[in-house]
Order: sequence, then structure tokens, then C-alpha cells
Amino acid sequence: MKKIIVTGGLGFIGSNLIELLIKKKFFVINVDKNSYSSNFYNVRNYSKTKKYKYINCNIKDKKFKKVLFKYKPICIFNLAAETHVDRSIDNPENFIQSNFVAVFNLLEYFKEYSKKFNSRLVHVSTDEVYGDILKGRTSEKYPYKPSSPYAASKAASDHLVYSYIRTYNLKAIITNCSNNFGPKQHPEKLIPKLIYNILRNKPLPIYGKGLNSREWIFVKDHCEALYKVFLKGKIGSFYNIGSNKNLTNLEVTKNLLNYSKKKIKLGNKVKIKFVKDRPGHDLRYALNSNKIKKELSWEPKTNFMAGIKFTFDWYYKNKNYYKNLSIKDIVKRLGVK
Repeated sequence: MKKIIVTGGLGFIGSNLIELLIKKKFFVINVDKNSYSSNFYNVRNYSKTKKYKYINCNIKDKKFKKVLFKYKPICIFNLAAETHVDRSIDNPENFIQSNFVAVFNLLEYFKEYSKKFNSRLVHVSTDEVYGDILKGRTSEKYPYKPSSPYAASKAASDHLVYSYIRTYNLKAIITNCSNNFGPKQHPEKLIPKLIYNILRNKPLPIYGKGLNSREWIFVKDHCEALYKVFLKGKIGSFYNIGSNKNLTNLEVTKNLLNYSKKKIKLGNKVKIKFVKDRPGHDLRYALNSNKIKKELSWEPKTNFMAGIKFTFDWYYKNKNYYKNLSIKDIVKRLGVK
């Protein structure tokens, strides 16, 4: 059975990707340092199968090198990262260490490993590296102009990966995806936070006037795209992965409210509450994903409302998901400096 390593597999996108890879008959090694956003509930359905192995490990540690040479994976999907912009405003150093220094160490280990074994690396990044996009949509040729410490740390890691491709002929590919939503996402992020508050009769905090626009993609569509990149992606390429569907935060909230009130009786405190905006908040992100559609024949399958229904229903049915999370990490406001 062919083996694949997914780093950050206890998190949101990583755990959904693991689910897909197991269905595709791969043996998956989940390498995760078990941080605040990790959740073993995310892997409960396959944690005891013979196609899955969890290893508590930080990718910047030498232990990761040992894992590589022991399991000999044909691919590494690197999703290990700090991802919350508000946290990067409060503590940028964690993001530099996790998103840049750790990636440097991973590349060094993979460089040595790939001299002996045929493997490839898929480095998963974000649309935020392009910065504020007020008009149009960004292709892979668009210059990086990150606004937050989080986005800057991801941009730096993308540049570092590409430098190893050019200098050391490393077999790696970089993907930049739009905002994901779906089951298993930590409720520090917009959609799961709104759902958390709806289920607990709490106000729905929206930054500024709610006009910030994001391109939304259902997580399972993103995972299908990553799988296609692994199978058919061109080494050294960048691939944007998006839905071409933008909504403001206010539109997202209203759509979610419209669906949730059909499912449950809303409490009297479930109302939109505009709060102080985060510093340097980009107004709009928008990707041009024509390249992956043309080269790899990938397109998203899930429209936004279908994804919202699935997501809300999942959190409603999986209230035990929250038991392994710190309430403080969910409700405390960050990034107000």
C-alpha cells in the first residue's frame, strides 16, 4: 500500500484530506504537533484503521526526518501552519517559526530524502499572499503583496519552496487556495464561529461594516484539487484553487442565518453585531483558477449554499467536536492592536 504523509492532519483541511486519501486506498501518516487548533475528533472515524497512523511531531524537528525515512512516502502534503490572521497580529513570532522556519527544516529533510526515494511535495498556501485585490482576479503570475504577518509568513514559505525547486531540483508544487469552509474547522474562523454562536444564542460579531469580500470554497472541493495536483500537477508549478464565488462577510452571515432558522429556533441574542475591525484588514481576495481547470481538469462541485447546509448540519450533529477545544480559544477576541 502506497504511503502519503499529511502534515497538520489533526486540523481542518488536513483531516478532510486524510479522509479522501484513505478512500483512495492510500496509507496515510498524519504528522501533527497537536496545537490548540488540532482536534482528535477530526480523525475519529479512521484513527483505528490499518490505513492510518498518527505521529506527534513538529515538522521542524529531526524526528520528522526519521519519519520520512521510516515510512518512505510517495508524497508529502504540507498543511502544517499557523493560519489565523488575528493571532498573527498578536504574536507574529509563532507564525515565523511555524510557517517559515519549520518549512525550511522540512525542505532540508525532504531534499536529503528525495535523493534516495522518488517522492513529491505539495506545499499548501493561501490567496492572502497576493494582498488586497480591489478589482479583477489574481493569476499565478500576480506579484505577492501580503498585508498581515500570517500572509507574509506564508508568502515567505512559498518563495523558499520555489527556491529549493530551482536550486536543488526538488520535486515540489505550490498551491494557493481561497477561503475554505466546511466540517471540522476551528471556530476561531468566521463561519464556524457564527455557527457556534448561533447554537449558543450569542451575538454574531462581524468586523467593520461586514463589507470585506472573500472567495469561498468548500473544503472537500479543495481536497479533490490537491489530489489532482498530486496526481497530475507539473513540478515547479503554482496552482490557484478557488471557486470564483465571492461574498461579503455580511452576505455570508445572512445566508447562514436564513438556513439556520429553518433548522432550529433562533435565540433572542442571535443578531449581527458589528465590532472593531482588525488592523490592516484586506478588503477583497479573488483568485483566477483557470490554470488548474485547464491543465488538470478540476472544477469545484459544491455551490456555496449547499456547502453551508452541509457545514451547519455537521456542527449541529457533532457537538462533541467542541469538547477537545479550549473555550477561551473560541470566544476570546484577538488581533485588536
